[in-house]
Amino acid sequence: MRVLLTTDTVGGVWTFTRELSEGLLALGHDVALVSFGRAPVSSQSAWLAQTARRWSRSFDYQPCDVPLEWMQENDTVFASGDKILHEVIRRFSPDIFHSSQFCWGALELDLPKVITAHSDVMSWAAAAKPDLLNGSGWLDRYRNLVQRGLDGADAVVAPTRWMHHALRQHLHVNCRSEVIYNGRTMPACDTPERQRKLQAVTAGRLWDEAKGLSILRQITSSMPVMLAGEASFDGAPMALPSAVTFLGRLGETELACLLQQSSVYIAASVYEPFGLAPLEAALCGCAVLARNLDSMREVWGDAALYFKNAAELEALLSALSIDPDALHQAQLASSTRARQFTAERMTSSYLALYHSLLADDNESDEALEELVVDAL
Repeated sequence: MRVLLTTDTVGGVWTFTRELSEGLLALGHDVALVSFGRAPVSSQSAWLAQTARRWSRSFDYQPCDVPLEWMQENDTVFASGDKILHEVIRRFSPDIFHSSQFCWGALELDLPKVITAHSDVMSWAAAAKPDLLNGSGWLDRYRNLVQRGLDGADAVVAPTRWMHHALRQHLHVNCRSEVIYNGRTMPACDTPERQRKLQAVTAGRLWDEAKGLSILRQITSSMPVMLAGEASFDGAPMALPSAVTFLGRLGETELACLLQQSSVYIAASVYEPFGLAPLEAALCGCAVLARNLDSMREVWGDAALYFKNAAELEALLSALSIDPDALHQAQLASSTRARQFTAERMTSSYLALYHSLLADDNESDEALEELVVDAL
């Protein structure tokens, strides 16, 4: 099977498409990957080069600087991307088109089109910035791009039931829709094995209200907290308490090493359609402390400890600091749960969807041929 995937180079979408690409390639399928938005960073370029060497005849990559549909400059997104994608399709001849952006569902293609709904601006704003929903030319263009894509898709996949429901609250989904949970494989860490430190980690962009990291301003923690990410909002540094150490933006391997040396991960987001970061942390052996969101409870069940506010987070950190047995049990519960979300399971689920759509497409072609014969 030949699969054309679209991605962007920011955060979880890249991680998702990289995992899926590797899974498909390992099973003998061909993959073409097209990225939108900013250019790949050095670690992403290294992965692309390594994948191209390993799967030279089965892997194709095309970067382009067309803005993402949620960016402010979204008025020419579709027209610009349409030309690029049709050129890749002409060269690669895919059997399936699978997009991580909504708008490309509107492409006029003679092959099944799948969209993965990682998140959307309307549900993000409802959770993190409700004033944004008051409307603007940009938001109207975004909504139009997204709805046209959904109208043209053959299947829409959400990473949780919560995201599936949230999408339908703001948009119309008239095609087949499914839930396929994300899967993750963590990279090996080159640092020597050492005793895990009694410290918490959290990661994210402080300027993104949805990450909920402002809660760190409100806690006094006896357990040190390590913060990895971008620490400015509109150019102004964010004031942090003495218990929080800002580490700056870490590479994937650096972050994995930090997680493997730490005891707890704080999933502070107020909007989280799935949550790859806490999954990565749990796979590295951390206990997960998560904001009490429906989506997080769907993913983690009773394998995480939940907080609603700063006082509850502070109490959890304090309790785990003085009770090694409780900390160990929390780590065991989170890591056991995390191992259910494998990249292999995710890839198999998407392959089953692809095969189903291709079978439906073949049945439609056969039915059309019968109609033509009957008419003649």
